[in-house]
Amino acid sequence: MNAVSEFGRFGSGQKVRRVEDQALLEGAGQFTDDFAPSGVTHLVFLRSPHAHAKILSVDTAPALAIPGVIAVITGADLLAAGVKPLVTAMPFKRPDGSALAAPPRPVLAQEMVRFVGEPVAAVIAETPAAARDGAEAVLVEYAERPAAIGVTNAAAPGAPLVWPEATGNVVAQTHYGDKAAVDAAFAAAAHTVSLDLTNQRLAPVSMEPRVVMAEHDKASDRITIRMSSQMPSGARDAVAKEVLGIPPEKVRVLVGDVGGGFGMKTGLYAEDAVVAFAAKHTGRMVKWAATRMDDFLSALHGRDTESTAELALDANGKVTGFRVRTLADMGAYPRPPSVAIQLLIGPWVSTSIYDITNIDFTFTAVLTNTATTGPYRGAGRPEAIYLIERLMDAAARKTGIDPADLRRRNMIDPGRMPYKNAMGQTYDSGAFAQILDQGLKLADWGGFAARAEASKARGRLRGRGIATFLEWTGGNVFEERVTIAVKGEGEIEVYATTQAMGQGIGTSYAQLAVDVFGVSIDKIKVVFGDSDRGSGFGSAGSRSLFTAGSAVKVAADKTVDTAKDLASDVLEASAADLEYRDGRIEVAGTDKAIGLFELAAKQPDGRIFIDSTSSVSGPTWPNGCHICEVEIDPDTGEVELASYVSANDAGRVVNPLIVEGQIVGGALQGIGQALCEHVIYDAETGQPLSASFMDYCMPRADMIVDFATVLDQSVPCRTNPLGVKGVGELGTIGATPALVNAVADALARNGRAAVADALQMPLTPPRVWAALNG
Repeated sequence: MNAVSEFGRFGSGQKVRRVEDQALLEGAGQFTDDFAPSGVTHLVFLRSPHAHAKILSVDTAPALAIPGVIAVITGADLLAAGVKPLVTAMPFKRPDGSALAAPPRPVLAQEMVRFVGEPVAAVIAETPAAARDGAEAVLVEYAERPAAIGVTNAAAPGAPLVWPEATGNVVAQTHYGDKAAVDAAFAAAAHTVSLDLTNQRLAPVSMEPRVVMAEHDKASDRITIRMSSQMPSGARDAVAKEVLGIPPEKVRVLVGDVGGGFGMKTGLYAEDAVVAFAAKHTGRMVKWAATRMDDFLSALHGRDTESTAELALDANGKVTGFRVRTLADMGAYPRPPSVAIQLLIGPWVSTSIYDITNIDFTFTAVLTNTATTGPYRGAGRPEAIYLIERLMDAAARKTGIDPADLRRRNMIDPGRMPYKNAMGQTYDSGAFAQILDQGLKLADWGGFAARAEASKARGRLRGRGIATFLEWTGGNVFEERVTIAVKGEGEIEVYATTQAMGQGIGTSYAQLAVDVFGVSIDKIKVVFGDSDRGSGFGSAGSRSLFTAGSAVKVAADKTVDTAKDLASDVLEASAADLEYRDGRIEVAGTDKAIGLFELAAKQPDGRIFIDSTSSVSGPTWPNGCHICEVEIDPDTGEVELASYVSANDAGRVVNPLIVEGQIVGGALQGIGQALCEHVIYDAETGQPLSASFMDYCMPRADMIVDFATVLDQSVPCRTNPLGVKGVGELGTIGATPALVNAVADALARNGRAAVADALQMPLTPPRVWAALNG
C-alpha cells in the first residue's frame, strides 16, 4: 500500500477541511489580545485632532496626577532617548531629477502633526480606564495650519505643503514607455477612448484590529514583542534597526493567531515602536489594543488614486497605444511599499493579458494631510486592472464590438509564452482565451438578452460586466526557510517563516507534507510566528504557497533523504537500497524496516531535524475571467447582484476549498469597493468623516449571490516545483471592474452611454440614481 492510496485523501489536490478551524470555532484561538499576563500595563495614545498643526506645548502633569497612571511619553522624550524616526529612502526620483521626498515619521509627533489621528503622546497605566483618562488629561496647545486634502487639490499649484522639502507635495514620479510613439498611435487611430477614473480610498478593516504587547528583560537587555502581524521577522528588524537602534537579536517577535491582515499588518507602525520603547522605559509589560477608531484613523489605508486613462485602437479593435496619467495619494508619511505599489508594482500589470506594446505612463506620488496609504489586498494591481478593464468596455461600446470579442482580439497567444510585457515583466505561462471561454460558458453569455428582457418585465434594468485580467504575485522575494522536526513521539513539526492570518496556509502546508511523508494529516503540526526560530519575508503579495509551500516540499524531501541515511546504519543496508513509504523505511525486497518515528526516537535528541532554505525562480501570474450581472432599481438607484461567475487559472491547486474561498472572499472585498466602501475626509479641515462602522459601509451578506467558480489547473506555473500560482488577491482584482462594468452596461443599454463612461465608485444608490436621471 503506498502513500497515495492510504493518505491521498489528506494530500494536495484534495478538499481537506482546514485544520486551523477547530480551535477557532471552539474559542481556543490565541490572538494577541487573548494574552493578559498578571501585571500587564495598558497604553493609550493621545492623537492629533488636527490635520496640520504646529505643536506649541505638551503638558503631561495632569495625566501623571491621575491614579494608576505610570508614565506619559511624548515625542520630545523619544527624541531625547535617541529613538529614530521611520525614514523612507528609495531610488525613485522627483520630476526635477532630485531624490524622493518624504517626511521622516517620528513615532510620536515632534513639532508638527500632519494628519488627524497622528499619535502625539502615549499614556501607560495600570488599567485601560486609567490610561484613557490619562490620555484625555494631557494638554496640548496647537497652532493650526492649512491642510492639503485630496490628491488633486494637493497637487495643484499653491496648495499647502505637507512637508516643505517636498515642493508641490510631490514625493516621486515615474515614467514608462515612449511618449512620441503613443502620441503617433493616437493620431493615427481609428478609435480612441479616454476615461477619468477614481480608485477611492479604502480601509482594510480586518476582523481583528492591531494589538501589540511588549516586555523588556533587563538581564538579557532583550525586548519580546507579541503582536498581530503578517511579517514577524520584518517587524523585528524594523523596530530594532530602524527605530531603537539596537541589534535585531535583541528583539523577539511572537505572532499567534491573526484575525485577518489584507496587507494592513505588513510593516511596522509607529504605535508598535512606541509600545516596545515603553516596555523598556517603564520596566513593565505594556499592551496596546487598538480600538476600531484607532485603526480607521491611523492604520494603513488602500488605493486612493486619480487617473486619466486612454486607449488608441485600429479599425479591427486592436489596441495600438495606451496612455495613463495617475496621481496617487500617499498620505502624510509614505512608507517604501506605499511608493512602490503605485509607482512600480501597479504599472507592472497595467497591460494585463493583452498584447499591448506601446505605452506612455506617468505615475506621481503626492503627499496629503491624511493617514498613510499602503498595501491593501491587491496593492496596485486592482487599480491598474480597473483602468484597462473600464477602458476595454468603453472601447467596446464605441466600436460596437462585443466586449468579450474585443478582449479576445487583444489577448496574448499562449504560443508566445514566456512573454515579456511592455513593462519588462515576464509571464511564464497563461492560456487567456481558454479562461475567457470557460467564463463565457459559465455565465451563459449568449443568453443575456433573454435575462435582460425578464428583468425589464419586473421593472429592473439589467447589465453585464466582464473583466479578463492577471496579477503578479510574490513580492519579488523568492527565498524561504523551512525547518522540519520529526519527533520520536509521533509528530512532524513544520516551521515556516510565512505567517498564517486566516488564509488556510497551515492546512495547505500540512497537505504538502502528507504528500512526501505519507502519514495522516493529524501527525503534521505546522507552526508560525516566532522570529527566534527563523527569519523570512512573511506573508504578503499572495506569495505564501508558491514560495514557502515549495520550500516545505523541498525540506520534506531532504528529511526523507536524511532519514534514509540514518536508517542505513540501523538496518545495515546502503541508503541506495532503502525505500520510503507510508512513514516507514524498508530495505528493498526484504521485510527489514523501521518506522520514521521509531528512527527519530533513536537519535540523540529524539528527533530528526532539517533546516532548509530554498528558492523559486520567479513570480506567478494567476489570471481569470470574472463576469457579473446586475439589476438596477430605476426608482432608487439600488444595485443588486444577479449573478457572479469566474473562471480562474490558479495553476496546480493544493486545496480547492481554500482556493475557492480565497477567490470568493476576495471578490466580496472587490464588490465592497465597487458598491459602498469609501474613506472620506472633509475637504477643508481634513477631519475623517467615515471613522466608524456607522459611517463606513462594509459589504454585507445580502449584497451577494451564489458564486460559480471554476479552477483551471491545466496551465501550471513554471517558476516553482509545485506549479501553483498565488490566488489570495485574484478575486479582489477582478470583481471591482466586472461589477462597475455591469452597472455601466445597464446605463448604456438604457440611453445613458455618456454617463456610463463617467461612472465613479462607490456605486451608491444616490450616485446611480443621479446617473440614470441626469
